[in-house]
Amino acid sequence: MNRIWNSIVGKLWATILLLVSFVLFIVTALLLEFFDNFHTRQAEETLAREAKTVGNIIIDHENESAMKLVVNDILNNGTQAMVVGKDGQVAYSFHDGVTNVQSIEEKILSEQLFSERKEGNSSKQMILPSLSGKEVSERYIVSSTPLPNKGDGYVVLYQSFEAIHDTTKWTTHIVLLSAFIAFILTTFFAFFLSTRITRPLRQMKEAAFELSKGNFDARIPVKQNDEIGQLSTAFNQMGRQLKYNVELIKQDKEQLSSILTSMTDAVITFNRDNTILLSNPQAEKVLQKWSFINQESKELLPPEIIHMLEHAVMFAEEVDAELELGKRFFVVKISPLYSKNSIRGAVAVLRDMTEQHQLDKLRSDFIANVSHELRTPISMLQGYSEAILDGVPETAEENHEMVKIIHDESQRMGRLVTDLLDLARMESGHMRLYKSEMAVVSFLERMRNKFAQVAKDANVNLEVEANGSETLHLQADEDRIEQVFTNLIDNAIRHTPDGGRVKLSVEKYPKSVAISVIDTGSGIPEEDLPFVFERFYKADKARTRGKSGTGLGLAIAKNIAESHGGSISAKRGNKEGTIFTCVLPLE
Repeated sequence: MNRIWNSIVGKLWATILLLVSFVLFIVTALLLEFFDNFHTRQAEETLAREAKTVGNIIIDHENESAMKLVVNDILNNGTQAMVVGKDGQVAYSFHDGVTNVQSIEEKILSEQLFSERKEGNSSKQMILPSLSGKEVSERYIVSSTPLPNKGDGYVVLYQSFEAIHDTTKWTTHIVLLSAFIAFILTTFFAFFLSTRITRPLRQMKEAAFELSKGNFDARIPVKQNDEIGQLSTAFNQMGRQLKYNVELIKQDKEQLSSILTSMTDAVITFNRDNTILLSNPQAEKVLQKWSFINQESKELLPPEIIHMLEHAVMFAEEVDAELELGKRFFVVKISPLYSKNSIRGAVAVLRDMTEQHQLDKLRSDFIANVSHELRTPISMLQGYSEAILDGVPETAEENHEMVKIIHDESQRMGRLVTDLLDLARMESGHMRLYKSEMAVVSFLERMRNKFAQVAKDANVNLEVEANGSETLHLQADEDRIEQVFTNLIDNAIRHTPDGGRVKLSVEKYPKSVAISVIDTGSGIPEEDLPFVFERFYKADKARTRGKSGTGLGLAIAKNIAESHGGSISAKRGNKEGTIFTCVLPLE
């Protein structure tokens, strides 16, 4: 029931019903009043006509019995009559079973209107005793008419309002029945009209809910050309425009999301209270690394960035700085975000400059290392050549020894330059590989035979461990792979003490093969292992080494392994020494 009253149908129905009910009530009351007055006037006119007729009958009939019989026939049911003589007394009385007619007649005769005997008809409503003899009074219509040619005599007719009420009751029933039928029809047509009006509104409501759920294809059927039809047309146009605008916003959002995702810089959007509203994957990685490194801190952001955010929001200006966050270097730029004239937050862009710092360091280290590597042989070349020019060597043997040193140092400089050129060619991708089928175990056996004398001179045991891989083959440039293991085996023998052991081991995996060079030397310190493949890097801080080394062997070995689609790594042994492992793909 509450649902009906809260709906437009119920409100329209109640409004129309109340309006029609009020109109029907006024019309019914007026009609009943009209018919009551009308029936009263009709009764008065009827009584006057009957009184005149009775008077004519009395004059025309000499026979009293016949005259009474005719008068009783003329009188309507419930109408009583009497004839008053000129002496003011009742000459004739016509009544039908009235018990207290005498008291009624006396009261009528006492009325001044009738006692004065004015000419013409006269009517009046009076309160008289009941015709039934009960001790109650009733309302009567009394009408009098003078007798023709009889002097002061007149005829008086009186009738109770009960007869008039019987006619009025029937009229009232008809009026009330008509009002009831009008009420029922009004209810029906009110529901019909309100339903016709509200059906499009309900459709609009359902379509609006669909729009709120994101279904912008919802449409309202337009079946009429009135204001509601125009509203439906406008609603459909609104739905199409909303769909178009949402598609544009969605495309812009996807485009912005793609741009943010593909950016190498970290982008973070903040609210005024420094809470993160939006971040791209690069920013999430930076925050995760910072949180992992600073697990004890409860802050999600580094304090330096928080300070920059507060400054940007408070002073409404861009802030940029270079910060070190989690052992990485970032250039941070923070700009305020506006909502009309107020600042609603800020956006921060973090560019990772760690690689740039490393490149700058490598560049400076490379220049320093090359200068260091060239300085010694150049100094020796200058020193010994000046000694020869000055005639320092006194014997031919001393002179030959100096010339030999100059020759060795020049060869050393040549090897250094050659290695540098090879490394530059590899890193630029211009190195060409000549791949062929290579038997792994046979290759390792050949490498053992190649270094057998060197190992014997160093009193180091050099062995090969096949691990059941005697038939293992792979596609590789054998000369380049030999260059890798020549460097690894030579380093292992040189750093293994007397009585030590160097082992060449093979392990086969589903899609690759791992070849390891394991020595029992002093090993490389744990903190130096990540850097052993950099150019000119030496775990020996005094930079002492054999005469044949250039400091570029491991860097070249790494580039050769990666050009084959593999990798090379170094780790400390379980108890002693170092393990260098080269992983090459089988296909």
